[in-house]
Amino acid sequence: MARHLITSALPYINGIKHLGNMVGSMLPADVYARYLRQRGHDVLYICATDEHGTPAELAAKEQGLPVDEFCAQAHDAQKAVYDGFALAFDYFGRSSSPQNVEITQHFARKLNENGFIEERAIRQVYSPTDGRFLPDRYVEGTCPHCGYDKARGDQCENCTRVLDPTDLINPRSAISGSTDLEVRETKHLFLLQSKLQHEVEEWVSRHEDDWPQLASSIARKWLNEGLHDRAITRDLDWGVPVPADTWPELAAEGKVFYVWFDAPIEYIGATKEWSDKDPENRDWKSWWYEADDTVRYTEFMAKDNVPFHTVMFPATELGVREPWKKVDFVKAFNWLTYYGGKFSTSQKRGVFTDHALEILPADYWRYFLIANAPESDDSSFTWEHFTATVNKDLADTLGNFVNRVLSFSKKRFGEEVPAGGEPGPAEAALGEEIARLLTEYEQQMEALQFRKAAAALRALWSAGNSYLEEKAPWLEIKTDKDGAALTLRTAMNLIHLYSVVSEPFIPATSAAMRQAFSLTGDDAGWVSADEAKSLTSVPAGTPFTVPPVLFAKLTDDDLAAYKERFGGETAA
Repeated sequence: MARHLITSALPYINGIKHLGNMVGSMLPADVYARYLRQRGHDVLYICATDEHGTPAELAAKEQGLPVDEFCAQAHDAQKAVYDGFALAFDYFGRSSSPQNVEITQHFARKLNENGFIEERAIRQVYSPTDGRFLPDRYVEGTCPHCGYDKARGDQCENCTRVLDPTDLINPRSAISGSTDLEVRETKHLFLLQSKLQHEVEEWVSRHEDDWPQLASSIARKWLNEGLHDRAITRDLDWGVPVPADTWPELAAEGKVFYVWFDAPIEYIGATKEWSDKDPENRDWKSWWYEADDTVRYTEFMAKDNVPFHTVMFPATELGVREPWKKVDFVKAFNWLTYYGGKFSTSQKRGVFTDHALEILPADYWRYFLIANAPESDDSSFTWEHFTATVNKDLADTLGNFVNRVLSFSKKRFGEEVPAGGEPGPAEAALGEEIARLLTEYEQQMEALQFRKAAAALRALWSAGNSYLEEKAPWLEIKTDKDGAALTLRTAMNLIHLYSVVSEPFIPATSAAMRQAFSLTGDDAGWVSADEAKSLTSVPAGTPFTVPPVLFAKLTDDDLAAYKERFGGETAA
């Protein structure tokens, strides 16, 4: 089986993330990783908190904590939420780790040796009020391209255009709010991306036809506009230090690397963190170094991160002139909006992941978000849509099927799977349909088409309900007890099949369904086509229990309470 390296965009350390962040990278990466593991592949899913740059310093300042202490606490808080969402990272690291410092500095030295880093004097915004140079994110103002009045000095959150602080209209300090700003000269290191343009174009050309149109179009847009040399150092107290053995003057001034230089390298750094936990059994370099022919690397991210991962980080890797693994497939997502407006960490707009788990278990959110993933375009979260999806798909289609089958069988045949007669035409037709739908589900998962995969999974659940309605065992038992027993046994085998194939989407619910049956040695990772057709993995005589209600239906009172707490207008 293949070796699959999976990474999702690193969540910033400055606070708990919202549902848009979850569905834009980490959750679909987890669904894909779970699916591949079930199919027997060797999978390594790596993520980490992105801890450098101005967001960390500003958030720490707001809480009155030293930045290293703030980052340590925030990392643990974020990890707790991701554990609550059942994200099965192989390792969740920290970009402030010694491993990332080591590898980032190595990359910088190599780029310098190869002529792709240059020290330049530049004019930079300085705040007399704050007594310091202001890195790009410490400057806020109006975007010159779209007029958004809360644009940051590195990128406009509204139109995603990359900016320089001096581009902003009416700039102000993000620290003090002062508009008394000056432009002074200072020195920084620049990555000479312009010298790597041709190599990056060739590399993108070899991959873009395989990527989703969203990822390839963004990469091509950046390349068509031309790659510009970018400053990769900042005047901050917190970050990967510029190595003194290579740039003693800048190191003495306390320069650190720009967060967007070291953050992608943390994918490698976090893998080394993972490996260093068990060096006898883990080899981080086998995933990243000279691994082009042995590893398939898939990245998950929202569209605002695409340029950095399809152009800037590949340029860095190419310039190092070492055989580091570069991404094979970029799964890019549009934005999940909240009633048509943007989720925003900074503006605290929308539902945040910790609050989501306070309301309902993770599987409710996992299923809804993936079933409505913003793949082809932006999608909107509304409480009306959420409650309707939960009630129709989870409570009625899946949960009610499981409950009515197990409860009725227990009532009429006891606590063991009944035997009944031999399968007939209805069971044969069901088996063919299940095998067909399972193949469709597998194909969509392999293609990383998550909404279509969710639709195929939902169709699998619906097929069970259609079979049950057709056979009507509550009527059948009156005239053909063996026939009713066969129907229930077949339906129980469907429940077991659902428990296996639904695991990437709803792992806790899948575990509850599987544990309902006392099967010896039940370690099936997946369901083959033949097993799907025969529906015999749970034989007659197997003890079973009726699990608690899998999904509670949400009421109008629930809907009203959610909207009162989080806001949101009635969907048009």
